[in-house]
Amino acid sequence: MIKILCTVALSVASFYCAQNFPASTIPENLKKNADAVIRKDLTTIQINKIDDIKYQLYTVKTVLNKDGDSDAQVYIPYQKGNSISEVKVNIYDESGKKIKSYSKSDFGDFANNNQGTFYSDNRVMALSYTPTQYPYTVEFSYQIDDENTVFLPDFTPFTTTKVSLEEAQMKIINKSGIELKSKIYPSPYNYTAVTENENAGEKTYTYKNVPAIDDAFLLPQPVKILPKVSFALTKFNLEGKQGTLKDWKDFGTWYYKNILEPVFVSTPAIKAEVASLNLQGTTEEKVKKIYQYMQSKTRYIFVALGIGGWQPMLPDEVQKKGYGDCKGLSTYMKTLLDEAGIPSYYCKINSGSSPVSFDKDFPKMGGNHIILMIPTEKGNIWLENTSQQIAFNHLSYSTTDRNVLVVKKDGIEVIDTPSYLAEQSKEKQILTVKINEDNSILGEGNFSYTGLQYDNNLILATLSPKERTEAVKNMLDVLHFEKIELKNFLNDKDNAVAKYDLDFKANNYSKNAGSSMIFRAVPIYSDNVYKKEDSRELPFELRQSFEDEYEINFTLPQNYKVDELPENVLLNSEFGTYKLNFVKSGEGVKVSRTMRINKGLYPKEKYNDYINFRKKTINIDNSKILISKI
Repeated sequence: MIKILCTVALSVASFYCAQNFPASTIPENLKKNADAVIRKDLTTIQINKIDDIKYQLYTVKTVLNKDGDSDAQVYIPYQKGNSISEVKVNIYDESGKKIKSYSKSDFGDFANNNQGTFYSDNRVMALSYTPTQYPYTVEFSYQIDDENTVFLPDFTPFTTTKVSLEEAQMKIINKSGIELKSKIYPSPYNYTAVTENENAGEKTYTYKNVPAIDDAFLLPQPVKILPKVSFALTKFNLEGKQGTLKDWKDFGTWYYKNILEPVFVSTPAIKAEVASLNLQGTTEEKVKKIYQYMQSKTRYIFVALGIGGWQPMLPDEVQKKGYGDCKGLSTYMKTLLDEAGIPSYYCKINSGSSPVSFDKDFPKMGGNHIILMIPTEKGNIWLENTSQQIAFNHLSYSTTDRNVLVVKKDGIEVIDTPSYLAEQSKEKQILTVKINEDNSILGEGNFSYTGLQYDNNLILATLSPKERTEAVKNMLDVLHFEKIELKNFLNDKDNAVAKYDLDFKANNYSKNAGSSMIFRAVPIYSDNVYKKEDSRELPFELRQSFEDEYEINFTLPQNYKVDELPENVLLNSEFGTYKLNFVKSGEGVKVSRTMRINKGLYPKEKYNDYINFRKKTINIDNSKILISKI
């Protein structure tokens, strides 16, 4: 049967290889917003046994311009033990004429180390090709055999913006006798649909003529726009460990016993570490002390060894070497907590800037990150173990507002991570600004950031004082700084607050108007450009709720008085609120500004309403105060 499959697969590849692919035959609607066009994307998956799966892949991609080069890169990710064969690459010019051919021997073989220096069994075969003209077409086919049957890929049209699709097909031939589950997730915006056919035990799924998603402002990730089909075998193999996958409980029991339990092992050295901490107080106080101790002695390094890259390093290795990846560091932290008599749970999560959750009704192997959860009477404590800088019990924007797989002895529980309210993600800015007659200003500022705005400023904790000042200068470049100094930076890791003070002088802030001066009411604000889209095709996503609270105290030059103040303003919309208030204060002016934005996935019809709201806030930030000589 294997021989027959290969013959059929090669016949399919040969059929398509006999074609040419002139760029002129690409439909015009597929060129719109596209840097590259997928002409053909054919995948055949044959499942022979619980530990024998074969993939035959064939793709043809036409690159329209330089920005599309990355979408046509030729590479084969694999793990040690995989068998790769029938590797063929052809390059065609614009007219479809073949200009170059390559075989397996032309590929380089590298550690798959896109995350920097690490240890891994993950490898990649890659072909280096430098185009000399556009458009050009890359035809690529290969076969790969694998013993791991737990990682069945999803079927989607594409995964990035600026790519369109003529035809994609996935065929699954299941000869194993094991039940194959599948689930179709339609596009929530009817962007395109998948066609499903079944014949004699073979399932075939097809997409055709899918236009490119433009890289529009505030666009949700393509995964939230496009349809997909997911697959899972109810029995599977992972590096010789066989298990069942009928529900999350079933899968979690296997995961704990086969992947985690063998490495949840303490040592006398780890016991001594915990004893030396002299833990006292509440559970929260103990966890915090252990966590901050762990942060102080470890660093993150990516490791993809052990049972398909899914089994963590032993805690003893992390303890001795002082490094690990999310799996290893979380396991080490869990072992420290175990020694302190504090239960904690290993959690698999989809980490990313736009939240993606697991399907509670369709279990399958997934996720790309590990965190820990510690239940307490006051609520769950969540620990991100890969950062030396992040605060205790604080999850960043890449892990909040989604669910996790909590792996327990008796199965997986699917629960939600925290979601920060706008007032929990706050920038607080208090400025004292002296207006000078030469149109410059002298300022002193106190800045603090919490919640997701804490995350945005955490990078400052890794910089030198000089680098911090330069970074903030670039962030606040709406002012024309003559000099600026950042002082007293604090990363409050107990309370998840980043703070600093700022001294500065900026030129050309005010303008003269005879014996009067005019200046902007809000010195530091966002000057983003917001453009309407009359033909917006897709929804928009505001990924974070946040609140900015500014207090600005202006001191006037000697012998000047306030002549005219803008009206107080209050704007309300479903996207958020904006307030700007003015009060004469002695010889100066006090300005109070509050901006709140509500996260959400909003329909395309409301996009221009949001743009109008943001344009209004920028215009009001530019309100002018008029002062005159006495």
